[in-house]
Amino acid sequence: MKQRALIFSVLFLFLLFRQQGTAANDPEGRIGVHDPVMIRQDSTYYLFHTGRGIAVWSSTDMKSWKREKPVFADAPQWGVDAVPSFRGHIWAPDISYHNGQYYLYYSVSAFGKNTSCIGLAKNKTLNPDDPAFQWMDHGAVICSTPDKDNWNAIDPNLIIDEEGRPFLFYGSFWDGLQMVRLNNDLTAPYPGEEPVTVASRKQKRSPENPPAIDNNPVDAGGNAIEAPFVVRRGEYYYLFASIDYCCKGAESTYKMIYGRSRKIEGPYLDKEGKELLFGGGTILMEGNERWHGVGHNAIANSCGNDYLLFHAYDANDEGRSKLRIVRLSWTKEQWPQLLEEVY
Repeated sequence: MKQRALIFSVLFLFLLFRQQGTAANDPEGRIGVHDPVMIRQDSTYYLFHTGRGIAVWSSTDMKSWKREKPVFADAPQWGVDAVPSFRGHIWAPDISYHNGQYYLYYSVSAFGKNTSCIGLAKNKTLNPDDPAFQWMDHGAVICSTPDKDNWNAIDPNLIIDEEGRPFLFYGSFWDGLQMVRLNNDLTAPYPGEEPVTVASRKQKRSPENPPAIDNNPVDAGGNAIEAPFVVRRGEYYYLFASIDYCCKGAESTYKMIYGRSRKIEGPYLDKEGKELLFGGGTILMEGNERWHGVGHNAIANSCGNDYLLFHAYDANDEGRSKLRIVRLSWTKEQWPQLLEEVY
């Protein structure tokens, strides 16, 4: 079993590196990404995604993208110490602006195991030409340990509730998506707070992980949900997530779901009233003939518009993973709906 998981890990990394090509590889000029997030500073959009040192792109129109230097030139030493297999390939960043600084959360993990940590780096500006530009790493925020934690410390997303309390949503597989309140400086869990599960594909709560399927890592199990992203709009908090399987090129089955709650702690309910905690979730988008495995979405707001960005595997280009951006709107009943494609 361990040998099979190792082989699958090597294959996953090979596909990931191959799919993160430049725009020149694509006849439409699409850039290759995994797990994108975006924020605007002044007139420039900055995109961060999974990659060595955390990959960065910039654009003034969300169409033409310029590759910037990665956040880290070298693998953070704390990550190397915490995860022996870590070599600098950093997953699933999350970017937001608070207290006059940009907060960049990121994942350091062994593939298919919950030997994982979420780290934090800060910067006063995202403009690399600004003299104040400098990423300061603050190390680990929260970590998970095999045989101790039935959750996985990856795929972070920070949100501040209406009372000004910061919460970190995160996780994949194992017991499902987690939520924990952070301290006021956003660097660690609030004293005395423990993570709680807010979404799962399990039909009922169980301490046992459902078995893995196909050639997926045995340790991770089969509770295929990950990549939470939470936004507050009006009286609701909306929890978006990805279910099923990524990272298999054109064979990927990723799809996006959502639910909402009047309280940040949940319960989050889909349009049919089913709890995301027990397998609920309304489908926002799934693959089509060309774009397979759409998922790991984020939402960015600019000039009064909401944009849904995510990666998808292009069946027209050997299953490479590429950036897509779609404008998002809201119905009269305050449910999300997809509008036109932007990129």
